[in-house]
Amino acid sequence: MTRLRHAEPSWPAAADVEARERAGWVPAPLHSFVLKLHSRCDLACRYCYMYRSNDQGWRTQPRTMADATVDRTAERVAEHLAGHGLRRASVVLHGGEPLLAGEAAVARTARALRAAAGDGVRLDLALQTNGVRLNGRWLDLCAEHGIRVGVSLDGDRVAQDRHRRGADGRGSHARVSAGLRLLTDGPHRALFSGLLCTVDLRNDPVRCYEALLAHRPPSVDFLLPQGNWGTPPPGLRPGGPGTPYADWLWAVFERWYGAPVRETRVRLLDDLLSLLLGGAPETEALGLAPVRYAVVETDGSLAQDDTLRTAYEGAAATGLHVSRDSFDALLRHPGIAARQWGAAGLAAGCRACRLHPVCGGGHYANRYRPGTGFANASVYCADLASLVRRVRERVAADLERLRVPAAGAA
Repeated sequence: MTRLRHAEPSWPAAADVEARERAGWVPAPLHSFVLKLHSRCDLACRYCYMYRSNDQGWRTQPRTMADATVDRTAERVAEHLAGHGLRRASVVLHGGEPLLAGEAAVARTARALRAAAGDGVRLDLALQTNGVRLNGRWLDLCAEHGIRVGVSLDGDRVAQDRHRRGADGRGSHARVSAGLRLLTDGPHRALFSGLLCTVDLRNDPVRCYEALLAHRPPSVDFLLPQGNWGTPPPGLRPGGPGTPYADWLWAVFERWYGAPVRETRVRLLDDLLSLLLGGAPETEALGLAPVRYAVVETDGSLAQDDTLRTAYEGAAATGLHVSRDSFDALLRHPGIAARQWGAAGLAAGCRACRLHPVCGGGHYANRYRPGTGFANASVYCADLASLVRRVRERVAADLERLRVPAAGAA
């Protein structure tokens, strides 16, 4: 793979951030923190944006976050929450594959985070895993420390094993399914936070969704494969005819929305409905809500979203570190600040589009174009617009059918 090095400016200048602060902009404090406990993985997924992207910085990261780094991170999280009067926050133990850090490290991290936050803060701990190492001991440990568990699964055996394989080429579906059965059918069912699935156009959307439903997830999160204008997602020709990802998600929407009972939350579709009805989203995939999460690498450096690695080498880096920098300093990094400015942070063409309050310009990483950085519409622009319009029309028709005639109307 040829690694791309960045030449053009991607973020606003620091002077732009300072000018906005003088004009009255106040950064929204962080309420979610992603801790990279381990920088390696025991799968070699073919679409992985961490290990198969333009940024290969993971190679220089320590494999495991040191105890001193964990402790300093816990102190920084507590400092940020106390400084902004926040009484609730979430911390996701992540990787790589976080279970590779070992049971002792995960338990110690949970204790350090809760001790630093103190009794007055509700700290929601979660762990995102590929599921191949889930067993009874791990689930007992997560129950002991109040850690919820999310699992990555792409559907049935064919869908899962197409991409989510080990370095030896062996599929992971059987191992992940065994771990999921322990999680969902045993005494620790309450720990299950949901499934994360990457969309593959080769998979039948309804069959994929129903394969996920078989595990009775409280939530399903469909992720569009990472891509941008320089490296388009699989099966997408930017500017060409067709909206294949909208078509795929629309089929899921009709199956999910048309079910006689609510079978699960689908976070992307729930966010879309909420935005169309005037509410707020839970994620940054849609809408204009400010980004409010941070990533801490295994060496303690503060980073932006991992998905930015798909743009160019160093795209997620900020130059900040928990040993010397607060999370407030991260909020003023131009890359973070630009994602807190709402419509003002969008490209001019996006601001002129009537759909931008709902699509939000799309995920930030998907806007990258060599030569102009992130000041663009999403490479998924046509697909997002198509999906938003279809869902809006469906909901509008349902609301019209439910409309109560005015008093005295025939």
